[in-house]
Amino acid sequence: MSQMNRRRVVQLLAAAGTAGLVAGCGTGATDTRSDPELGPIKIGLVAPQAGGLKAIGEEMINGFQLFLELNEGRLGGHPTELLIADEGDTVKSGKAAVDELLKQGVLALTGVAGTDVMLGVRDTVEQARVPLVGSNASPTSLQSVVYIWRTSYVLDEAARAMGRYLRNRLSRSTRLAIIMPEAPASQDVLRGFRQEFGASDSRIEDPVTWTANHTGAPGKSAYDQDIKKALGRKPDAIFCFYHGQPAVEFIKQLRGAGFTGRVYAPGFLTEGEVLKSFRSTPENALGIQTALNYSADINNAANRLFASTYRKKHGISPTTYAMASYDAGQVLDQAIRIAGETPTPQQVNLALGRIGQIDSPRGAWQFNQPRTPQQKWYLREVQMDGQVLSNVLITELATLG
Repeated sequence: MSQMNRRRVVQLLAAAGTAGLVAGCGTGATDTRSDPELGPIKIGLVAPQAGGLKAIGEEMINGFQLFLELNEGRLGGHPTELLIADEGDTVKSGKAAVDELLKQGVLALTGVAGTDVMLGVRDTVEQARVPLVGSNASPTSLQSVVYIWRTSYVLDEAARAMGRYLRNRLSRSTRLAIIMPEAPASQDVLRGFRQEFGASDSRIEDPVTWTANHTGAPGKSAYDQDIKKALGRKPDAIFCFYHGQPAVEFIKQLRGAGFTGRVYAPGFLTEGEVLKSFRSTPENALGIQTALNYSADINNAANRLFASTYRKKHGISPTTYAMASYDAGQVLDQAIRIAGETPTPQQVNLALGRIGQIDSPRGAWQFNQPRTPQQKWYLREVQMDGQVLSNVLITELATLG
């Protein structure tokens, strides 16, 4: 929470009933009212506002806006105008969004939900020499970049953390079925899982079951035949990779096919809007275990501030998408301050390499050489928290990055 406006934090925490946290912990917060009058800046945020990734886009926008609100609309002491462009659900629409923001003279970019979009805008960002602090999409093939940083993860890491855990957790007689959509992102996840579990391990010797890659809402029987094929091999447990509405339909159809065994996945399977879809049928989601870099019940000062103010503002717990976007605000705040009173995009990019540890809701992290976080990964399980389904933190799995 460095550079946070202390007066604003106290106001928001008091409203959330947690004001004592500020008095009881050293936040290193500063009051932006003491800054010299600095010129305004523009930041561009690229996020889907329609289509299959709309819910993720909303979380990304909410997270970044919350950081700005806690800083009275300033980054690095500069009054900040946030320009939001619709990423859409195609590479073409994502590139158009980036082009639109660059034309408006933004100091930096953030956001980007889709893996294909991130790969598609790579050259545009590098040629423009304007830093992009991505807050979701992060494919393993995005390498040797100078102006692209990510506050989220590398796409194979959640699968690596889960693969390492299951390798030692599952009995030698367990048969584990792997089910995934046929998409580039799935290849990253599969590679990461096999790397840690053991590609030649007899427990995963059955062929991967590939399903159609639905970017929007799939039909109510979209996965039936593929699930039937996978279950025909009589697995004891399943490892899968879905998110958003496809995750909802996959879980429903898997349970509808009669599978009652354990389900494991990267945390996107049960994140955000997905769990809300099972309010009337919680038994379908209960017990699913996932690996992710964030849980809303992580107990540290930064998360108590972030999660409590987010819940008060939006009425729901924050997701990893909101958290990574909030951290993108933290990262840009520090880099712009380092860059000085009249920062240029190139100066901000250089400053991004000089910031140290981030005091994040997920736990402290810092950028590694590939410009992604070195961070902890957590095991979560879907449980009832009162009357609400929640991804409850079980244990730490690994530090990766």
